[in-house]
Amino acid sequence: MSTVVVVRKNGEAVIAADTLTKWGASKESAAYVVNHEKINRVGENYLGLTGHASGNLMLEDYFAKMRREVRLDTPLRIFQTWVEMHSVLKEKYHLRAEDDDDDAVESSRLSALIVNPSGIFGVDSDRTVEEYTRFYAYGSGGDFAMGAMYATYDDPSRSAADIARLAVEAAADFDDATGLPITLYTVALRAG
Repeated sequence: MSTVVVVRKNGEAVIAADTLTKWGASKESAAYVVNHEKINRVGENYLGLTGHASGNLMLEDYFAKMRREVRLDTPLRIFQTWVEMHSVLKEKYHLRAEDDDDDAVESSRLSALIVNPSGIFGVDSDRTVEEYTRFYAYGSGGDFAMGAMYATYDDPSRSAADIARLAVEAAADFDDATGLPITLYTVALRAG
């Protein structure tokens, strides 16, 4: 699994993630895997994925082949992009989107946190999109990361990057599917 966090504070938006890949009991750390990043850049957007490891390659390939600018700056635009992408994931990348009888929609089998100059967003495997005001976390270490961000966010001496880094470090200490080192990206938020 993974731990990905986003933080919005003092005119900045930050996304950070761990770099560990886990297959059952086996761990593949950044020391052994060159393509260990869980954050992809798409235009002015940074997308951090949780879910199956092939999801990063699918999204990287999908967005690289787009002929138009990718706009992920509102919940509606993110939703529209994910609905379009879901069909391609099934058709081109052979995503198995089997449902449980209780599910309202097919699962895309991956979730993403997004940072761009417009803010911080999350899109879940069922394509629910939320815009966050302060911080959020996805992944197996998400609960630990959320607690760390909650405990440190209001400290005026801590920047968004400090809070995000601390959150992923806390997850790495307590979640066996989260591992260091951390990748982290910061963007300036648009005024308004």
